[in-house]
Amino acid sequence: METGILLKKLEGVQTIDSASNILNTNKGKTIYYLFRLRKEGYVKTKRLSNNKRVYNISFENKLKGTSYFEIINKYSPVKIATPITYKIYGKDPSLEETLVYAIKTGSLRTILASLALFKKITNWSELYQLAKKNRIERQVGALYDLAKKIMRVRGMPDRFRNNALPKEEYNFEYTIPGLKSKDFKQVEETWKTYLPFNKNDLSDYK
Repeated sequence: METGILLKKLEGVQTIDSASNILNTNKGKTIYYLFRLRKEGYVKTKRLSNNKRVYNISFENKLKGTSYFEIINKYSPVKIATPITYKIYGKDPSLEETLVYAIKTGSLRTILASLALFKKITNWSELYQLAKKNRIERQVGALYDLAKKIMRVRGMPDRFRNNALPKEEYNFEYTIPGLKSKDFKQVEETWKTYLPFNKNDLSDYK
């Protein structure tokens, strides 16, 4: 069977059984087809907790793009599972860009997982420019101070902090609309930004 036909039939997430049913072939033949697609770069294999293998099959796999979620999962003890993966092709997204993306998602778990990126951030100038462009300088600052309480992180330059800190007349903002912290009031007051996490939410970082 031609590669193009195999891709069209099997695109998506498959198991040996589901692929066999789609192709109407036996297990041995199906394994051969999956091996062929993987050799050509179209398949990513993942082993589930029950030791069962699943195969993510798509043309985009061959392009070797990287997603923000893959970057976060690489560094964070909090893993993100998402049915939709947005790939970036032609470049590797920076950690600074990934952090800003995570905050902009407004997703509780994505932002929680992204706290680990503060351990690796080095280009604070890029981070500030991206945060300013997206109007989340205070959120970045508040999340950094939160991360500093639960793990060893790289030092934030005084220039970033001084530029990002809110003026006296500024109103409070939310990181995630409607969510406030009971345990990190001091950080919230410093940045005039409500945090969406309490101590119990950060247990994966212990």
